Amino acid sequence: MPWLETSSVEQRERFIADERLGLYTRTELCARYGINRKTGYKWLDRFDEDGRRGLRDRSHAPHHCPHRIASEIAELLCAARRRHPDWGPGKLLDWLGPRHPEIADDTWPAVSTAGDLLARAGLVKKRRRRRPHQHPGVVPPTTDAPNDLWTADFKGQFPTRDGVWCYPLTIGDQHTRYLLACRGLPNIKGQGARPVFVRTFREFGLPRAIRTDNGVPFASCGIHGLSQLNVWWMRLGIQHQRIHPASPQENGAHERMHRTLKAGACRPPRDHLVAQQRAFNRFRTLYNDERPHDFLGGQTPGSRYTASPRTFPERLPPLEYPGHFLVKRVTNAGTFRTQAQAALHRQRAQTTSPRARGNRRRHLVHPFRDGPSGESRRARDDHSRLTGAHPSPNEVSPILPANFVTYLPACSLPHEMAALAPNTYELTCLQRHALCRAKATPL
Repeated sequence: MPWLETSSVEQRERFIADERLGLYTRTELCARYGINRKTGYKWLDRFDEDGRRGLRDRSHAPHHCPHRIASEIAELLCAARRRHPDWGPGKLLDWLGPRHPEIADDTWPAVSTAGDLLARAGLVKKRRRRRPHQHPGVVPPTTDAPNDLWTADFKGQFPTRDGVWCYPLTIGDQHTRYLLACRGLPNIKGQGARPVFVRTFREFGLPRAIRTDNGVPFASCGIHGLSQLNVWWMRLGIQHQRIHPASPQENGAHERMHRTLKAGACRPPRDHLVAQQRAFNRFRTLYNDERPHDFLGGQTPGSRYTASPRTFPERLPPLEYPGHFLVKRVTNAGTFRTQAQAALHRQRAQTTSPRARGNRRRHLVHPFRDGPSGESRRARDDHSRLTGAHPSPNEVSPILPANFVTYLPACSLPHEMAALAPNTYELTCLQRHALCRAKATPL
């Protein structure tokens, strides 16, 4: 048998009914219902005044609010918002104050109160609430052995003497200060940085963690700062440590190495990137094998560093998900298609021929004229497929002069053809194919 649900109004009705029976005194009756005598008398009086309707809860809102916005001020704010829909409540108050000197300064509402008024009036468009970006936190750079923690960063870019910008990517070992790699790249994109890490992993093995800043390509503005590079590290079993934004001191040892690199290999810049890379290679040999390091007690980083026992796998194992998971491929924009959207996309791809898909990008404009062997019909079909228009058999289509063909985008094809002078000429399929990449080629 299910539990019986009762409301406060039903309990009050039972209280009134038991009081009408006269079996209990009012003190005993109030004790049985768990209320005091004052509350019991209150509901008895309300029932005598309004009947069953008086047993409902009444509003506790005050009848008068002394700090409520005056109606004329509310109308001024709403009218100003309609006149300037892109202004906020603070700007509206600053704009209305000098224009209404008869209203005292302490009479105008606060900015938050004015904003609530505009929201209640439906004059504020609700915006999607964005999740605040939270940093995952920084782990202290404590190490016990080589390859416990690597550090990576891009040193400040500089142009070589031929005007090409150089972006040095440096990778070092935190425990021994060994400079693992120093490669001058033309940009900071991940597609250029990943081969440098692949070469370094093959030569020295895999570290336990890599410490970087929050810039490209080590992190992104996406979910949890994930990027293609740090996701690849995590799949390799490498922990990615990110310092706080604008806090290079949290990767101080690596930044200090950049100072030495700048003085030893970047000043002055070399003639081109190849010569600059040779300078980086010489500096790396000097820094690792000849230059004593104060942190190591006067020893060189090369005398303390040993390769990692973790080898680099050439192929990563495929990603495996539980059987009850629905696996979707995520696009570069962070979205994925549902089953209905994917079916519609496949249907469009199947119904559109390869020739039509190619014609969407650009079209070769070829004329037609009435002639024997059905040439006019075939030419009109080609014209209809290219332009979307269906000319009548007696209609003369506008075309180019006889000694030119034009290669036009699909979006401007009908407008351009309409402006051309009518003329006639013929092109064979081989001639069209040979001239398909010319914009304006004389025959």
